Amino acid sequence: MGYELRVVRESPLAFAELAKAIAPAGFELRGSDEIVAGHGDAKHTVARWQGQVVGEPGSDWQVAQLLRLSTALGARLVGEDGEVYSLRDGVMEVATGDSVMELGKFDEIIEAGPAAWSP
Repeated sequence: MGYELRVVRESPLAFAELAKAIAPAGFELRGSDEIVAGHGDAKHTVARWQGQVVGEPGSDWQVAQLLRLSTALGARLVGEDGEVYSLRDGVMEVATGDSVMELGKFDEIIEAGPAAWSP
């Protein structure tokens, strides 16, 4: 199991609400728990429904898609260690305590696609 990012809201997210919100945001449900997004001719897993939306990204593209999904759900994207991912002026950022680090330009990351991180 990899590092998990969770979509967190003040009010709990119901599965029916998730199902209603994802299609207009460009996501699809595969089966009863897998949330996918397309790139090129392929669909790629972004997250899973486990009573909440949880993703284990393996690329910057997947982090960007999780950030896009969290925005569509009116939520925040939060890592296991409490860091918060956000989008400011078209740039993805991660904040940990008082430190903020830029991850890259959102549009460029989405366009680049789901190329996996190198080990």
